[in-house]
Amino acid sequence: MKIKKFSPKQKRVMCWWGPRSADRHYDAIICDGAVRSGKTLCMGLSFVCWAMASFRGAQFAFCGKSVVSLRRNLLQELTPTLEELGFRCRERRSENLVIIGRSGRENRFYLMGGKDEGSAAFIQGVTLAGVLLDEAALMPRSFVEQAIARCSVQGSRLWFNCNPEGPQHWFYQEWILKRETRNALYLHFTMEDNPSLSARIRQRYRSSYSGAFYRRFILGEWTAAKGLVYDFFDPARDAVPRPGGKMEQYVISVDYGTANPCSFGLWGLREGVWYRMEEYYYASRKTGVQLTDQEYVRALQALADGREIRSVVADPSAASFITALRQAGFHVVKANNDVLSGIRITADLLKRGRIAICEGCEDCLREIAMYRWSEETEGRDAPHKDNDHAMDDMRYFAVTVAAGERREEGAFCSVVRRS
Repeated sequence: MKIKKFSPKQKRVMCWWGPRSADRHYDAIICDGAVRSGKTLCMGLSFVCWAMASFRGAQFAFCGKSVVSLRRNLLQELTPTLEELGFRCRERRSENLVIIGRSGRENRFYLMGGKDEGSAAFIQGVTLAGVLLDEAALMPRSFVEQAIARCSVQGSRLWFNCNPEGPQHWFYQEWILKRETRNALYLHFTMEDNPSLSARIRQRYRSSYSGAFYRRFILGEWTAAKGLVYDFFDPARDAVPRPGGKMEQYVISVDYGTANPCSFGLWGLREGVWYRMEEYYYASRKTGVQLTDQEYVRALQALADGREIRSVVADPSAASFITALRQAGFHVVKANNDVLSGIRITADLLKRGRIAICEGCEDCLREIAMYRWSEETEGRDAPHKDNDHAMDDMRYFAVTVAAGERREEGAFCSVVRRS
């Protein structure tokens, strides 16, 4: 790859630690802001160049939400860029270790994932000269603080990179608002700070978000999620007629419930668009009768109505129902149940017309008009736990199936045309 052009803000990130920089007195750097704003690569380059210029034979850490995401989001672009600059990079995947060398000196960079509260244990005991925390706001506070505590070498420094969350988030409260007492350089990024993005791509990202997610991921603001989750969707305007004829593929999504409502969605694929064609919705509290797993299996078979079902995407906690479905001959996939990420993906697919809700799906259309952010969850985003069962099965489908259909840029094809 060719070394890309960098913006003035990116250049400041890469040089802040240098002996002639006006920012050299800082102990840490925090970069937050919009998605695709060019933070990640320049932070990675800055971190490695500083480490190689300042230390020999030392240990450092790249930290991400997971080691897999770290390799995908950071190392995939950083490693070839470093090699083009003359660095030697050797990865020992079994050890989650990258050894980087240049001009006779060598340092070790460990890859560490902070997915949950238990992750802090994996970083205990190691002595570091510096750490880069990519997507710091997505990691547990215990993991981030443990990583910081490991940086006990004289001259160690900290790199933080993240997209905004809510204004009560601990990282915003403890690091961004207290950056002066933390002696941290704070730089806020927008998509205009990334010269590699064309105007067309910037506009595509702007059209992908609305509400709180637009303010966070496009404007880069630490703002609370309020109001309707899918505030851009008007059931009366945006529901589409059910397509006739046979579809290319069929999938059923399941949010399982016994005391709570149980919701199934039948999805059909045509020309790159997944349509929610039919649904099943049963609320035992309204009827006063709870159904068994076998009765729900028969309801799902009736929804399939003899069609060849590629897979059933099910609530991962529905262990007994998943077993019953498999015994009935269905291929069952346990859904990805990351709620906030799933809502973002679902919103993106709805806005792009990659998934569509047909006019007869009354329960899904009813819920989407009432699905709101909770005002009772302090410091974190969560939808209100009501009118959310069809919303959950739609989210399971969107994340586990529909999002996987368009991994590449060229996969954006058909868009539902609404009159």
